[in-house]
Amino acid sequence: MPTETLSPMLIAIAVIGGYLLGSIPFGVIATRLGGAGDVRSIGSGNIGATNVLRTGRKDLALLTLLGDGGKGALAVFIAWSLTRGAPQEVQAVLTSLAGGAAFFGHIFPVWLRFKGGKGVATFFGTLLAAAWPVGVLAGATWIAMALIFRMSSLAALTAVVLAPIYVFLTDRPYPVAVLAVVMAVLVFIRHKDNITRLMKGEEPKIGGKKAPPAQDPA
Repeated sequence: MPTETLSPMLIAIAVIGGYLLGSIPFGVIATRLGGAGDVRSIGSGNIGATNVLRTGRKDLALLTLLGDGGKGALAVFIAWSLTRGAPQEVQAVLTSLAGGAAFFGHIFPVWLRFKGGKGVATFFGTLLAAAWPVGVLAGATWIAMALIFRMSSLAALTAVVLAPIYVFLTDRPYPVAVLAVVMAVLVFIRHKDNITRLMKGEEPKIGGKKAPPAQDPA
């Protein structure tokens, strides 16, 4: 097994480091430093870019989006650099552990008493770094679904469902498939309210009337 060639120290660095990196609340930091207040007291209270956008500051929303996606990618890159020259399977194990830990950290950040975001931006950033063809296909799926149905949540849910399939279609290592599945499950759990509204036909559309506070789709 590839894990037999990884030292416990490397695994600990990847998991703990990835989690702490993923726990950085870019939405909270951006809105506070940008003079927009605490994003947790605005709109839905979510720390993601969608809710930051409700402050009326597109620049802060963009910074949040890049930060949330970038921390997942950075965690994967650091794990990759620690296993440079190792077999592909070994790298896949450590990068998947680091990326998964960063994703988990975003959803359950230690700095915010484990109350984080829904993970969509971090999902894409992690996948793009861990297996860029999968990330590109998942991103294209999101764009296509958003253009057709104009629902951010539906686009995200469709992308995360298809991501594990894209892993197999692009012949990525199996740890990446496990990573994609775990992240998809957590995204679905975090979007349970959105799923209920989708089933009732009550989910707000992109560019439509502003949703009530509890209807943050991302």
